[in-house]
Amino acid sequence: MTIVSDQTLQNKSQHGFAPLAVARIKGAQRANQIAIYLIYAAIVAFMVFGTIASIKAFHDNQILYRLFFNLPYALIALTIPITIYDALVIYRYRLSQPSMIALSIGVSTIILVGGLLFADTAWLGLASWLGVAFLFRANFKRFFSFLTAEGVLEKEDLKTENITSKDVPIDSNH
Repeated sequence: MTIVSDQTLQNKSQHGFAPLAVARIKGAQRANQIAIYLIYAAIVAFMVFGTIASIKAFHDNQILYRLFFNLPYALIALTIPITIYDALVIYRYRLSQPSMIALSIGVSTIILVGGLLFADTAWLGLASWLGVAFLFRANFKRFFSFLTAEGVLEKEDLKTENITSKDVPIDSNH
């Protein structure tokens, strides 16, 4: 087991977050961005293949109909494991309230499973997963803007301390 002194951990941590934690959160943010790109691809696929399938010449084309109908579902379904990983990272580092994470994941799961079991459809459940990825993007953005703002404030505090310590002579008589 490696022993690291508290001094080195405090020097390298960013506002109480270890460098490994910040790297893991950045990795989750990148994964969330991939999920958002998949959502955009699903929307574009729905619009493009739906438009092409609606043209009278392509009404009988089963391939276009399957691309229009199934491809957006598949692309959004690919985002589910990514958003669950993001939820675990956000929960682990408390970037959001646990109740918000449980509510967003829980409601989306209940709607998806309920729709598949009782209504034989997944569109409403998958539509609710769209919002989860965007909610987590807002959480990541807020966290990194906090780190950036705290870094700027610390630099300003250091500059202020350096200026005041240089400008004010220390009088040993008082």
